[in-house]
Amino acid sequence: MRTYHGEPFALEEHLGRLERSAGLIGIELPVPGSLIADRIRQTLASAGNTESYIRVILTRGEGEIDLDPAAARDPHLVVIVRPRRPLVAELVQQGASVLLVPSGRAGFGAVPDGSKTGNYLANIMALGRARQAGHHEAIMVEAGGLITEGASSNIFVVTQGRVRTPCLSTGILPGITRGLVIGLCRDLGMEVTETDLVPSDLLGAQEAFLTSTLREVLPVVRVGGDRIGDGRPGPVCSRIREAFLAMVAAGGPKNRDA
Repeated sequence: MRTYHGEPFALEEHLGRLERSAGLIGIELPVPGSLIADRIRQTLASAGNTESYIRVILTRGEGEIDLDPAAARDPHLVVIVRPRRPLVAELVQQGASVLLVPSGRAGFGAVPDGSKTGNYLANIMALGRARQAGHHEAIMVEAGGLITEGASSNIFVVTQGRVRTPCLSTGILPGITRGLVIGLCRDLGMEVTETDLVPSDLLGAQEAFLTSTLREVLPVVRVGGDRIGDGRPGPVCSRIREAFLAMVAAGGPKNRDA
């Protein structure tokens, strides 16, 4: 999570996803979500940052070194708060470059689809490859050729005014910002679809953008050595970003399923 004006943004949505993810991998929350929210605010107050990045980690607990999940007991909760580093303004103004990378993920069933876990190895390796080649983010492509998500973001494309993003059935993380942006597109009267995307959909798009907690809505202008559209942030992405920032200024998501 992150804060705006010192307050954690979309806290209820993030805690809801934490509880769902824990359930998918068989971990019980050690305390109710309301108490986790209290502990997050206590940690923010102790840190005293102007704006913060927040990470909440839930572990299965202590026990013998064993692969059997039952060997661990008494789940632990850790709240980490550090100063938030804003995106470089030039990146937002000029747009980001991404690299398509085979995901290398294990087969379906290794980690429950849609769960946010600490199993980030595929993402780490993909991002390392992208960064070594000089790109901001890696866009992962699964073995069947479908685009899934960024290493730490969700991806959207815009073609003829239509906004499209990979569907959850590809096993992607249901990003909180992704869900909010889908809702904002509908509020703005834009056609938005969750569907299968392949690399040619991204390469042939008029616009593309990433969503994540720290990036908010970030335009993508290049894929590898290829330009997207005219190589500049487009009007659809700009309009969505403005709507997102207006929502933040108004106090965050209200009555929206993220």
